[in-house]
Amino acid sequence: MKLESQKVTANKSQQELFNFLTKVENFEQIMPQSKEKFEVTSNDTFLFQLKGMPEIRLKIIENKEPELIVLGSTSDKFPFTLNTHIESKGDNESEVFMDFEGQFNAMMSMMIKSPLKKFITALIENIGKL
Repeated sequence: MKLESQKVTANKSQQELFNFLTKVENFEQIMPQSKEKFEVTSNDTFLFQLKGMPEIRLKIIENKEPELIVLGSTSDKFPFTLNTHIESKGDNESEVFMDFEGQFNAMMSMMIKSPLKKFITALIENIGKL
């Protein structure tokens, strides 16, 4: 299953935004309002839980400074990646979008597609408000 967010403009340079998003503790600032739990478990890993959803642990598994950050699920039962693409739009502006890729059966995909789309939309909108 693949999902892609819309593009948003952030009032931070490409490098500033990359630096912000590679500090996992900063993800708490862009989480949806439905966040019930957020915990940094190491310098590159955090876990979170949204209302009515299971806990999800994400780890920075790759980055290409200053344009790409790849977060991966640490669960074998719910394997996916969330890629954040950052493009420079000047000294103090960048354009950002996220794409999600996961390997799920058809039933699971049907159940999680809508909540995942809302989650990714909330993350990207909150990045645009930084």
